[in-house]
Amino acid sequence: MNFNDIRTTLQAYTAVADNCNSLHTNAYDEALTTPTEESVRRALAIQMIINKEFGIIKNQNFLQGSYIIEWLTDKVEEKVLDIFESLNERGGVLGAMDKLYQRNRIQKESMKYEYYKHTGKSPIIGVNSFVNNEAIVPKTNVFRSSINEKNMQVTQTLQLGKNLNKIQDELIKNVQKSVVENQNIFTCLMEACKYCSIGTITDSLYNVGGHYRRNM
Repeated sequence: MNFNDIRTTLQAYTAVADNCNSLHTNAYDEALTTPTEESVRRALAIQMIINKEFGIIKNQNFLQGSYIIEWLTDKVEEKVLDIFESLNERGGVLGAMDKLYQRNRIQKESMKYEYYKHTGKSPIIGVNSFVNNEAIVPKTNVFRSSINEKNMQVTQTLQLGKNLNKIQDELIKNVQKSVVENQNIFTCLMEACKYCSIGTITDSLYNVGGHYRRNM
């Protein structure tokens, strides 16, 4: 019966998207027994999430020729073009990577999202708004490898290095050469992954490129 949450969510979203005048969402256990406090809260949360987190719902009839869809389409196209022009001004994708343009954009957007989340400007039901401080987090079993499984994996990795030492050396040199010459290393990495561990490849990249330091 937990799947009724999914059904109710889809039904509620469809109803609101079609500009319904009145809406209620059933608790998942209503058909079997008196709804519990927990199930009623989940049913109410469905409406809250749709109303608070889906900005498109704030516009009437957005699926029936509303101006908002055309406006959003134009805005997305405009922003995409701005980014393409910014990349072009920095020498294309590779030139922009050298100037840390993509990484800086990602960091900036991440900081903006975290700011909106922590200040509540971007409401997230149950996280920064309508939080239930008395909620009990269910205990779940975390599955971890045993000591024997860990040791077996380490032994296999070391054995792999001994048996394929010559092949690994050649592949690692190709990867490092591609990095130093500022070439596309994807093909070299794909070939190296067949015979080298992630640690071996990572160490080789550190040797020629150094450790990454976040640019703030």
